[in-house]
Amino acid sequence: MNKQKIELKDEQEVQNLLKPLNSRSKLRVSKISDTLDISRQSFHTKFSALISDQIIKNFTININPRLGQNRMKIVILEIKTNPKEPHLVQDLIKIPQLKSLDGIFGEFSLIGLLQFRSAEQYHEILHVIDQIMTASYFKKYQMTEVIRIYKMNGIQLNEIEFDPKYELDEVDYNILDILQENPGLKPISTYEVKKILNQDLNQISQPTIYNRIKLLENSGIILNYTVNFNPRAIGYNGKFIVRIKPRNPSEYDELALNLEKIKEITDLFRIGEQYGLFAVVRVKRIDDFAKFIKELYNEKIEDTLTNFVLDELILYDNFAIF
Repeated sequence: MNKQKIELKDEQEVQNLLKPLNSRSKLRVSKISDTLDISRQSFHTKFSALISDQIIKNFTININPRLGQNRMKIVILEIKTNPKEPHLVQDLIKIPQLKSLDGIFGEFSLIGLLQFRSAEQYHEILHVIDQIMTASYFKKYQMTEVIRIYKMNGIQLNEIEFDPKYELDEVDYNILDILQENPGLKPISTYEVKKILNQDLNQISQPTIYNRIKLLENSGIILNYTVNFNPRAIGYNGKFIVRIKPRNPSEYDELALNLEKIKEITDLFRIGEQYGLFAVVRVKRIDDFAKFIKELYNEKIEDTLTNFVLDELILYDNFAIF
């Protein structure tokens, strides 16, 4: 299998293989192979090929942005760049809080999404971005804070049972970091989590870690277990940023709750602008977007602004495959 081009039949096969790797509970190879009706050995062979072809990067989790009594801050970063300053992109990609970075047409040439767990972290990284932009040609950039998150990586947040009273401590945050940044090419075990944790913290037992993870799952902090994959390598060739303006500003929530049901919209945010809904849209073929935008319009939408993504500079994502 060639990572640059996969035949359509193979693309569908890869999508079918990846779908069961998106689960509310911890991934187990035996359950996945049963779901696919193939042997474990066959699954391992196919999965190893995807890793070898760099179609899959690693196993990971998605974390609820509400984070118990805390709230994750998501910020949209837009930058105007000069084609002769590739170092700027290289410096930005080093920021661990940067979850996506795309080249686009329009007033700005780069757009990215950053996630922060605290105001302190936000201000720290803002200073880093200011320093990077000091060396840029145009020095033109803006950051827009997300007011509300309706959908993230294909997950509708209003459908997730969530305990707002759950208080995360240092151990919880460390466990979430390990599960999310797991560099391994198989689901990480509680034993492996224990080994990593005990390098930095006092000895924590494996049963304690297991119970902590179950609490994080049951409290709605861990949204799902999944894998980071290259969308374009498996047939998702179109990515668009769509800003939506409703006819009646008092109906933002009602409109958003309808829009989040659309499978092509993988992320949906409320921002404090005239075009106050910000959507990330994925389609398998570029031509599919025309049909999407035509069907999107209804009596509740007055106008839209669209940016076509030219390049995904952070190659891997983990949205729910459709």
